[in-house]
Amino acid sequence: MKWVTDAFLKELDGLSEQKKQSILQAKDEIQILGTTYYVSADGNDENDGTSPQSAWRTLAKVSEAPLNPGDGVRFHRGDLFRGFLQTYPGVTYAAYGEGEKPKLFGWDKNLGDPNLWELYDEAHHIWHLREKILDCGTLVFNGGEAHCRKLIPSYIGGRFVCRDDESRPFVLANEMTLDLDLVTLYDERTDTRPTRGMDFPVPLLDEKSLGDLYLRCDGGNPATVYPDIEALPRRNMIRVGSNANVKIDNLCLKYIGCHAIGAGGYEVVGLHVTNCEIGWIGGAIQHYFGTDPNYPEGGRGTVTRFGNGVEIYGGCNDYEVSNCYIYQVYDAGITHQVTTHGNSIFMRNVRYLNNLLEYCVYSIEYFLEKLDGDTESYIDQCEISGNIMRFAGYGWGQQRHNAYSPAHIKGWSYENTASNYTVHDNIFDRAAYRMVHLVAKEESSCPRMYCNTYVQKLGMTFGQYGGNAVAEPANRSFDERADKIIAEVFGDTDARVYGIK
Repeated sequence: MKWVTDAFLKELDGLSEQKKQSILQAKDEIQILGTTYYVSADGNDENDGTSPQSAWRTLAKVSEAPLNPGDGVRFHRGDLFRGFLQTYPGVTYAAYGEGEKPKLFGWDKNLGDPNLWELYDEAHHIWHLREKILDCGTLVFNGGEAHCRKLIPSYIGGRFVCRDDESRPFVLANEMTLDLDLVTLYDERTDTRPTRGMDFPVPLLDEKSLGDLYLRCDGGNPATVYPDIEALPRRNMIRVGSNANVKIDNLCLKYIGCHAIGAGGYEVVGLHVTNCEIGWIGGAIQHYFGTDPNYPEGGRGTVTRFGNGVEIYGGCNDYEVSNCYIYQVYDAGITHQVTTHGNSIFMRNVRYLNNLLEYCVYSIEYFLEKLDGDTESYIDQCEISGNIMRFAGYGWGQQRHNAYSPAHIKGWSYENTASNYTVHDNIFDRAAYRMVHLVAKEESSCPRMYCNTYVQKLGMTFGQYGGNAVAEPANRSFDERADKIIAEVFGDTDARVYGIK
């Protein structure tokens, strides 16, 4: 093992910046074989969209247009589009023109207008957004200069209560103790669903759940202090569903409370995400019922937050995420995952290549949880290669209760039946907890690892590798023997290992 020097860290920063700039400046080389439609901020939805001069204007128009396989939609570079995008099978979504990638932002407007805010509690510096809004993962100020700490009450017995003491009502003035504390509340509609032995009404969260947003801002009106305020609303930005052969290239997707790109079904075929910038994703409340899975002691909560950069939940074939810059994600930068519930689900030909992932709780996540008699499901031909993964768990997403969650690759401890699975030529640069978590029922389902670079602080955790059929594999520390452990336990005999004292 080598010891990290200032020169080494400077070189690593430079390599990451070089990768970032190459992604941000990627050319529009993707091909469209069918009809090409254009979208620009100066367009008009009454146009036919078939030329830059007759471009459409909104994501809503693109979402409702009857597109055919082979068609493509190109968004004008340098322009900003708000809301969400519904995809169609076989359609490519890309960019045209000169300048920065076209930006797709989650909420309908920027909140940096002083007229949008009213003083709710002067003594405690709490402001109320005058307009209703979906639950927000956080607010981002001035492009990342600051962000909120999101406070989340539980909902029990028809009222919001404190998570650490569910007998105590949740009172804004008592709980919002720090500058930029955020609370969003909605309970106009409730639903009763039994979960984990519980059966009680909880707020029904969907895209009709417009509620109240409260923000503590010690400096005065939030929009006076911060002229640029972006909300991360509870919606998915690009909705693939089970549509086959969707291609997404050279777009900038930011500020969304659920998934930037979400797909799912028994087999999502041909989803390719390339050359995209994806940042400030997730953190919205997925649901109130159940106990919080990120609180290992259990029994506290009834709230789950979520939100990934690119997700397939279910089966897949020919799934690629490559040459993307993904950062500040509440949960996973990239993931394929499923709980089978008795169904036979297959994840085949998965490729995560040459991406830069920074400040995600999990840079990459995967799991195959086989339940209810399922014995057939498997992962085959999964390659994680050429990625630079940095600072897992050091971003805003680590507001969760569980400090032991972050990892650059998070596999969880399920059956994870896999073959032809490789992890090679990646850089793993510092994680707030594990570097990697690679566990399956059988060790043969764990990846073959080679030629990776590992950079971690001494005394931190390296992670787990191996089969769990008998017992969980040991969680290895990152110490003076890290290079030997990586070679002997993880099988990465060609690894380059660097320790930070």
